[in-house]
Amino acid sequence: MNPHLARLFAVSRQPARRIIGLMSGTSLDGLDVALCRCEGHGAALKVTLEQFASIPYTPEEQQQLRAISQPQVSLTALTLANAAVARRHAAAVQTCLWQWQLRPADIDLLASHGQTIWHAPRHQHQQAGYPHHATLQIGDGDHLAALTGIITVADFRQKHVAHGFEGAPLAGFADQLLFASPTENRLLLNLGGIANFTYLPAVSVPGPALTTDTGPANTLLDAATRRHFPGQLYDSGGRLAAIGTPHPALLAALLAHPFFNAPLPKTTGPELFSLAYVEAAQVQTQTTEISPTDLLATLVELSAAGVAQAVQKAVPDADLAQTVVYASGGGQHNDTLMTALQRQLPSVRLASIEALGISTDAKEAVLFAVLANETIAGTPTLSLGKICLP
Repeated sequence: MNPHLARLFAVSRQPARRIIGLMSGTSLDGLDVALCRCEGHGAALKVTLEQFASIPYTPEEQQQLRAISQPQVSLTALTLANAAVARRHAAAVQTCLWQWQLRPADIDLLASHGQTIWHAPRHQHQQAGYPHHATLQIGDGDHLAALTGIITVADFRQKHVAHGFEGAPLAGFADQLLFASPTENRLLLNLGGIANFTYLPAVSVPGPALTTDTGPANTLLDAATRRHFPGQLYDSGGRLAAIGTPHPALLAALLAHPFFNAPLPKTTGPELFSLAYVEAAQVQTQTTEISPTDLLATLVELSAAGVAQAVQKAVPDADLAQTVVYASGGGQHNDTLMTALQRQLPSVRLASIEALGISTDAKEAVLFAVLANETIAGTPTLSLGKICLP
Protein backbone atom coordinates (compact mmCIF):
# COMPACT_ATOMS: atom_id res chain seq x y z
CA MET A 1 0.00 0.00 0.00
CA ASN A 2 1.09 3.56 -0.64
CA PRO A 3 2.65 4.64 2.68
CA HIS A 4 0.69 7.89 2.68
CA LEU A 5 -2.57 5.99 2.25
CA ALA A 6 -1.52 3.64 5.03
CA ARG A 7 -0.87 6.66 7.23
CA LEU A 8 -4.26 8.15 6.34
CA PHE A 9 -5.99 4.86 7.21
CA ALA A 10 -4.15 4.69 10.53
CA VAL A 11 -5.04 8.29 11.38
CA SER A 12 -8.71 7.60 10.67
CA ARG A 13 -8.71 4.76 13.21
CA GLN A 14 -6.84 6.53 16.01
CA PRO A 15 -8.81 7.40 19.16
CA ALA A 16 -7.53 10.98 18.88
CA ARG A 17 -5.87 13.16 16.24
CA ARG A 18 -3.69 16.27 16.38
CA ILE A 19 -4.94 18.59 13.65
CA ILE A 20 -3.76 22.06 12.69
CA GLY A 21 -6.59 24.25 11.45
CA LEU A 22 -5.69 27.16 9.15
CA MET A 23 -8.04 30.09 8.60
CA SER A 24 -7.57 33.26 6.58
CA GLY A 25 -10.77 35.23 6.26
CA THR A 26 -12.17 37.99 4.08
CA SER A 27 -10.85 40.66 6.47
CA LEU A 28 -7.34 39.71 5.23
CA ASP A 29 -5.75 40.51 8.59
CA GLY A 30 -3.66 37.35 8.74
CA LEU A 31 -3.50 33.59 9.09
CA ASP A 32 -4.86 31.87 12.21
CA VAL A 33 -3.10 28.62 13.12
CA ALA A 34 -4.83 26.40 15.70
CA LEU A 35 -3.32 23.13 16.92
CA CYS A 36 -6.20 20.99 18.17
CA ARG A 37 -6.45 17.60 19.79
CA CYS A 38 -9.63 16.00 18.48
CA GLU A 39 -10.70 13.00 20.50
CA GLY A 40 -13.42 10.84 18.97
CA HIS A 41 -15.90 12.19 16.46
CA GLY A 42 -19.54 13.13 16.06
CA ALA A 43 -21.55 13.59 19.23
CA ALA A 44 -18.70 12.13 21.29
CA LEU A 45 -16.13 14.63 19.97
CA LYS A 46 -13.93 16.43 22.47
CA VAL A 47 -11.63 19.19 21.25
CA THR A 48 -8.70 20.71 23.12
CA LEU A 49 -6.92 23.78 21.76
CA GLU A 50 -3.26 23.01 22.46
CA GLN A 51 -1.64 25.97 20.70
CA PHE A 52 -2.72 29.03 18.76
CA ALA A 53 -0.96 31.69 16.73
CA SER A 54 -2.25 34.52 14.58
CA ILE A 55 0.29 35.58 11.97
CA PRO A 56 -0.52 39.02 10.55
CA TYR A 57 -0.16 39.74 6.87
CA THR A 58 2.08 42.64 5.94
CA PRO A 59 0.43 45.62 4.23
CA GLU A 60 2.06 44.45 1.00
CA GLU A 61 0.58 40.96 1.37
CA GLN A 62 -2.84 42.41 2.11
CA GLN A 63 -2.67 44.60 -0.98
CA GLN A 64 -1.66 41.62 -3.13
CA LEU A 65 -4.67 39.64 -1.90
CA ARG A 66 -7.05 42.55 -2.47
CA ALA A 67 -5.67 43.03 -5.97
CA ILE A 68 -6.53 39.47 -6.99
CA SER A 69 -9.99 39.62 -5.40
CA GLN A 70 -11.26 41.82 -8.22
CA PRO A 71 -13.48 40.90 -11.19
CA GLN A 72 -10.81 41.77 -13.77
CA VAL A 73 -7.85 39.97 -12.17
CA SER A 74 -5.35 38.54 -14.64
CA LEU A 75 -5.19 34.78 -14.93
CA THR A 76 -1.42 34.92 -14.50
CA ALA A 77 -1.72 36.77 -11.19
CA LEU A 78 -4.41 34.40 -9.92
CA THR A 79 -2.48 31.27 -10.93
CA LEU A 80 0.73 32.48 -9.30
CA ALA A 81 -1.13 33.50 -6.15
CA ASN A 82 -2.68 30.04 -5.77
CA ALA A 83 0.78 28.56 -5.22
CA ALA A 84 2.22 31.59 -3.43
CA VAL A 85 -0.50 31.65 -0.76
CA ALA A 86 -0.01 27.93 -0.12
CA ARG A 87 3.74 28.44 0.24
CA ARG A 88 3.19 31.33 2.64
CA HIS A 89 0.83 29.22 4.74
CA ALA A 90 3.19 26.24 4.68
CA ALA A 91 6.02 28.47 5.93
CA ALA A 92 3.74 29.73 8.72
CA VAL A 93 2.97 26.14 9.77
CA GLN A 94 6.67 25.28 9.81
CA THR A 95 7.43 28.35 11.91
CA CYS A 96 4.70 27.48 14.40
CA LEU A 97 5.88 23.89 14.70
CA TRP A 98 9.41 25.12 15.42
CA GLN A 99 8.12 27.54 18.06
CA TRP A 100 5.95 24.83 19.61
CA GLN A 101 8.88 22.35 19.56
CA LEU A 102 7.00 19.89 17.40
CA ARG A 103 7.84 17.98 14.22
CA PRO A 104 5.62 17.47 11.19
CA ALA A 105 5.43 13.80 12.17
CA ASP A 106 3.70 14.88 15.41
CA ILE A 107 0.76 16.29 13.41
CA ASP A 108 -1.84 13.99 11.89
CA LEU A 109 -3.63 16.44 9.58
CA LEU A 110 -3.65 19.97 8.25
CA ALA A 111 -7.09 21.52 7.69
CA SER A 112 -6.79 24.46 5.32
CA HIS A 113 -9.61 26.86 4.54
CA GLY A 114 -7.50 28.70 1.96
CA GLN A 115 -8.12 32.30 0.95
CA THR A 116 -11.48 33.18 -0.58
CA ILE A 117 -10.96 35.17 -3.76
CA TRP A 118 -14.51 35.26 -5.09
CA HIS A 119 -17.81 33.96 -3.77
CA ALA A 120 -20.63 33.63 -6.30
CA PRO A 121 -23.86 32.05 -5.05
CA ARG A 122 -26.56 31.91 -7.69
CA HIS A 123 -28.57 34.82 -6.29
CA GLN A 124 -25.48 36.99 -6.48
CA HIS A 125 -23.89 36.11 -9.83
CA GLN A 126 -27.24 35.99 -11.70
CA GLN A 127 -25.58 34.60 -14.83
CA ALA A 128 -28.13 33.40 -17.38
CA GLY A 129 -27.61 29.77 -18.30
CA TYR A 130 -25.59 29.04 -15.15
CA PRO A 131 -28.04 27.95 -12.43
CA HIS A 132 -25.30 26.81 -10.04
CA HIS A 133 -23.50 28.27 -7.04
CA ALA A 134 -19.75 28.83 -7.24
CA THR A 135 -16.88 29.87 -5.00
CA LEU A 136 -13.09 30.06 -5.28
CA GLN A 137 -10.44 29.69 -2.60
CA ILE A 138 -6.71 29.71 -3.35
CA GLY A 139 -3.78 28.28 -1.41
CA ASP A 140 -3.42 24.89 -3.08
CA GLY A 141 -3.72 21.91 -0.71
CA ASP A 142 -1.21 19.81 -2.66
CA HIS A 143 1.44 22.47 -2.16
CA LEU A 144 0.68 22.52 1.56
CA ALA A 145 0.92 18.75 1.84
CA ALA A 146 4.11 18.53 -0.19
CA LEU A 147 5.86 21.41 1.59
CA THR A 148 4.95 20.37 5.14
CA GLY A 149 4.88 16.60 4.73
CA ILE A 150 1.49 16.54 6.48
CA ILE A 151 -1.71 15.05 5.00
CA THR A 152 -3.90 18.04 4.17
CA VAL A 153 -7.68 18.42 3.92
CA ALA A 154 -8.59 21.47 1.83
CA ASP A 155 -11.28 22.99 -0.40
CA PHE A 156 -14.08 22.55 2.11
CA ARG A 157 -16.27 25.11 0.38
CA GLN A 158 -15.81 23.50 -3.04
CA LYS A 159 -17.21 20.22 -1.74
CA HIS A 160 -20.18 22.06 -0.22
CA VAL A 161 -20.92 23.70 -3.59
CA ALA A 162 -20.43 20.39 -5.43
CA HIS A 163 -23.31 18.97 -3.40
CA GLY A 164 -25.59 21.83 -4.45
CA PHE A 165 -25.16 24.16 -1.49
CA GLU A 166 -23.86 27.74 -1.50
CA GLY A 167 -20.41 27.10 -0.05
CA ALA A 168 -20.99 29.25 3.02
CA PRO A 169 -21.32 29.47 5.86
CA LEU A 170 -19.84 26.16 6.99
CA ALA A 171 -19.61 26.85 10.70
CA GLY A 172 -22.88 25.10 11.52
CA PHE A 173 -21.46 21.61 10.96
CA ALA A 174 -18.84 22.08 13.66
CA ASP A 175 -20.80 24.50 15.87
CA GLN A 176 -23.43 21.85 16.45
CA LEU A 177 -20.85 19.24 17.46
CA LEU A 178 -19.02 21.57 19.82
CA PHE A 179 -21.65 23.85 21.30
CA ALA A 180 -25.17 22.37 21.20
CA SER A 181 -26.79 22.36 24.66
CA PRO A 182 -29.94 20.62 25.88
CA THR A 183 -30.62 23.42 28.38
CA GLU A 184 -29.63 26.70 26.71
CA ASN A 185 -30.61 28.38 23.44
CA ARG A 186 -27.31 29.34 21.85
CA LEU A 187 -26.57 31.53 18.87
CA LEU A 188 -22.92 31.35 17.74
CA LEU A 189 -22.17 34.68 16.06
CA ASN A 190 -18.99 35.14 14.04
CA LEU A 191 -18.09 38.74 13.27
CA GLY A 192 -15.43 38.39 10.59
CA GLY A 193 -15.38 40.29 7.31
CA ILE A 194 -18.91 38.96 6.82
CA ALA A 195 -21.15 38.19 9.80
CA ASN A 196 -22.70 34.76 10.15
CA PHE A 197 -24.32 32.75 12.91
CA THR A 198 -25.45 29.26 13.85
CA TYR A 199 -28.64 28.99 15.88
CA LEU A 200 -28.78 26.03 18.28
CA PRO A 201 -32.05 25.84 20.22
CA ALA A 202 -32.01 23.89 23.44
CA VAL A 203 -33.19 20.40 22.55
CA SER A 204 -32.17 16.96 23.81
CA VAL A 205 -31.60 15.63 20.28
CA PRO A 206 -30.33 18.41 17.99
CA GLY A 207 -31.64 18.55 14.44
CA PRO A 208 -29.92 20.25 11.50
CA ALA A 209 -28.55 23.61 12.59
CA LEU A 210 -29.61 26.86 10.96
CA THR A 211 -26.48 28.62 9.71
CA THR A 212 -26.62 31.83 7.73
CA ASP A 213 -24.72 34.92 6.71
CA THR A 214 -26.30 38.19 7.80
CA GLY A 215 -24.35 40.80 5.84
CA PRO A 216 -21.19 42.78 6.51
CA ALA A 217 -19.44 42.77 9.86
CA ASN A 218 -15.96 44.25 9.39
CA THR A 219 -15.42 44.28 5.63
CA LEU A 220 -17.00 47.70 4.98
CA LEU A 221 -15.70 49.17 8.23
CA ASP A 222 -12.14 48.15 7.38
CA ALA A 223 -12.38 49.35 3.78
CA ALA A 224 -13.77 52.74 4.81
CA THR A 225 -11.10 53.13 7.49
CA ARG A 226 -8.31 52.39 5.01
CA ARG A 227 -9.74 54.91 2.53
CA HIS A 228 -10.40 57.78 4.91
CA PHE A 229 -7.67 57.26 7.50
CA PRO A 230 -4.48 56.42 5.57
CA GLY A 231 -2.12 54.20 7.52
CA GLN A 232 -4.90 52.61 9.58
CA LEU A 233 -6.00 49.15 8.51
CA TYR A 234 -9.10 49.07 10.73
CA ASP A 235 -10.94 51.09 13.35
CA SER A 236 -9.39 49.69 16.51
CA GLY A 237 -12.05 49.15 19.15
CA GLY A 238 -14.52 51.15 17.07
CA ARG A 239 -13.10 54.36 18.51
CA LEU A 240 -13.47 56.36 15.29
CA ALA A 241 -17.04 55.19 14.75
CA ALA A 242 -17.87 56.14 18.34
CA ILE A 243 -17.05 59.76 17.53
CA GLY A 244 -19.49 59.86 14.60
CA THR A 245 -23.28 59.97 14.30
CA PRO A 246 -25.16 57.48 12.11
CA HIS A 247 -26.93 59.03 9.12
CA PRO A 248 -30.55 57.70 9.06
CA ALA A 249 -31.20 58.20 5.33
CA LEU A 250 -27.94 56.54 4.30
CA LEU A 251 -28.54 53.64 6.68
CA ALA A 252 -32.04 53.14 5.26
CA ALA A 253 -30.71 53.11 1.70
CA LEU A 254 -28.02 50.57 2.59
CA LEU A 255 -30.58 48.33 4.31
CA ALA A 256 -32.89 48.53 1.29
CA HIS A 257 -30.68 46.08 -0.57
CA PRO A 258 -32.68 42.88 -1.35
CA PHE A 259 -30.14 40.72 0.49
CA PHE A 260 -31.44 41.85 3.86
CA ASN A 261 -35.00 40.77 3.11
CA ALA A 262 -34.00 37.46 1.51
CA PRO A 263 -35.14 34.34 3.40
CA LEU A 264 -32.75 32.41 5.63
CA PRO A 265 -30.34 30.76 5.16
CA LYS A 266 -28.38 32.94 2.76
CA THR A 267 -24.80 33.70 1.94
CA THR A 268 -22.84 36.68 0.65
CA GLY A 269 -19.38 38.23 0.57
CA PRO A 270 -17.35 41.38 -0.02
CA GLU A 271 -18.12 41.01 -3.73
CA LEU A 272 -21.53 42.48 -2.88
CA PHE A 273 -20.72 44.48 0.24
CA SER A 274 -18.00 46.66 -1.23
CA LEU A 275 -17.34 50.38 -1.14
CA ALA A 276 -19.09 50.62 -4.52
CA TYR A 277 -22.31 49.52 -2.79
CA VAL A 278 -21.79 52.22 -0.14
CA GLU A 279 -20.96 54.90 -2.70
CA ALA A 280 -24.10 54.15 -4.71
CA ALA A 281 -26.21 54.58 -1.56
CA GLN A 282 -24.41 57.84 -0.77
CA VAL A 283 -25.14 59.22 -4.23
CA GLN A 284 -28.78 58.17 -3.88
CA THR A 285 -29.13 59.94 -0.51
CA GLN A 286 -26.86 62.91 -1.31
CA THR A 287 -24.54 62.01 1.55
CA THR A 288 -21.23 61.89 -0.32
CA GLU A 289 -19.90 64.71 1.86
CA ILE A 290 -20.64 63.27 5.31
CA SER A 291 -17.65 63.02 7.61
CA PRO A 292 -15.58 59.83 7.70
CA THR A 293 -16.54 59.22 11.34
CA ASP A 294 -20.25 59.62 10.54
CA LEU A 295 -19.78 57.13 7.69
CA LEU A 296 -18.13 54.63 10.04
CA ALA A 297 -20.89 55.13 12.62
CA THR A 298 -23.47 54.42 9.89
CA LEU A 299 -21.64 51.28 8.77
CA VAL A 300 -21.51 50.02 12.37
CA GLU A 301 -25.29 50.37 12.53
CA LEU A 302 -25.58 48.56 9.20
CA SER A 303 -23.57 45.58 10.46
CA ALA A 304 -25.54 45.44 13.69
CA ALA A 305 -28.89 45.79 11.88
CA GLY A 306 -28.05 42.95 9.48
CA VAL A 307 -27.31 40.66 12.41
CA ALA A 308 -30.35 41.78 14.39
CA GLN A 309 -32.77 41.33 11.49
CA ALA A 310 -31.50 37.82 10.79
CA VAL A 311 -31.58 36.84 14.47
CA GLN A 312 -35.18 38.04 14.76
CA LYS A 313 -36.11 35.94 11.73
CA ALA A 314 -34.32 32.85 13.03
CA VAL A 315 -35.31 32.89 16.69
CA PRO A 316 -38.99 32.84 17.70
CA ASP A 317 -40.00 35.93 19.70
CA ALA A 318 -40.80 33.81 22.73
CA ASP A 319 -37.27 32.38 22.73
CA LEU A 320 -35.26 35.58 22.29
CA ALA A 321 -35.04 36.37 25.98
CA GLN A 322 -33.80 32.84 26.68
CA THR A 323 -31.13 32.98 23.95
CA VAL A 324 -27.46 33.68 24.60
CA VAL A 325 -25.45 35.13 21.70
CA TYR A 326 -21.83 33.96 21.89
CA ALA A 327 -19.72 36.27 19.73
CA SER A 328 -16.35 35.59 18.13
CA GLY A 329 -14.16 37.02 15.38
CA GLY A 330 -12.48 40.38 14.99
CA GLY A 331 -15.72 42.31 15.37
CA GLN A 332 -16.03 41.07 18.92
CA HIS A 333 -13.17 43.46 19.77
CA ASN A 334 -15.10 46.43 18.31
CA ASP A 335 -16.81 47.91 21.36
CA THR A 336 -18.95 50.26 19.26
CA LEU A 337 -20.27 47.39 17.17
CA MET A 338 -20.99 45.24 20.21
CA THR A 339 -22.84 48.14 21.87
CA ALA A 340 -24.94 48.60 18.72
CA LEU A 341 -25.74 44.89 18.66
CA GLN A 342 -26.92 44.91 22.25
CA ARG A 343 -29.06 47.99 21.58
CA GLN A 344 -30.70 46.34 18.56
CA LEU A 345 -31.17 43.01 20.37
CA PRO A 346 -32.05 44.25 23.86
CA SER A 347 -33.62 41.02 25.10
CA VAL A 348 -30.73 38.66 24.33
CA ARG A 349 -27.62 38.19 26.44
CA LEU A 350 -24.36 38.89 24.64
CA ALA A 351 -21.28 36.92 25.68
CA SER A 352 -17.90 35.96 24.28
CA ILE A 353 -17.32 32.51 22.83
CA GLU A 354 -14.55 32.23 25.42
CA ALA A 355 -17.28 31.51 27.96
CA LEU A 356 -17.64 28.16 26.15
CA GLY A 357 -13.91 27.41 26.32
CA ILE A 358 -12.79 28.49 22.83
CA SER A 359 -10.58 31.49 22.07
CA THR A 360 -12.42 34.29 20.29
CA ASP A 361 -9.72 34.59 17.65
CA ALA A 362 -9.10 30.84 17.27
CA LYS A 363 -12.69 29.70 16.76
CA GLU A 364 -12.78 29.67 12.96
CA ALA A 365 -9.47 27.80 12.66
CA VAL A 366 -10.69 25.30 15.27
CA LEU A 367 -13.88 24.73 13.29
CA PHE A 368 -11.95 23.71 10.19
CA ALA A 369 -9.87 21.31 12.26
CA VAL A 370 -13.17 19.77 13.40
CA LEU A 371 -14.43 19.51 9.81
CA ALA A 372 -11.24 17.70 8.80
CA ASN A 373 -11.59 15.37 11.77
CA GLU A 374 -15.14 14.46 10.77
CA THR A 375 -14.15 13.96 7.13
CA ILE A 376 -11.33 11.57 8.03
CA ALA A 377 -12.68 9.79 11.09
CA GLY A 378 -16.39 10.47 11.42
CA THR A 379 -19.57 9.39 9.70
CA PRO A 380 -20.89 12.76 8.52
CA THR A 381 -23.93 13.09 6.31
CA LEU A 382 -21.78 15.35 4.11
CA SER A 383 -18.00 14.96 4.02
CA LEU A 384 -16.34 18.27 3.34
CA GLY A 385 -12.92 18.83 1.82
CA LYS A 386 -10.55 16.96 -0.43
CA ILE A 387 -7.59 14.95 0.81
CA CYS A 388 -4.13 15.93 -0.40
CA LEU A 389 -1.27 13.49 0.24
CA PRO A 390 2.34 14.68 0.70
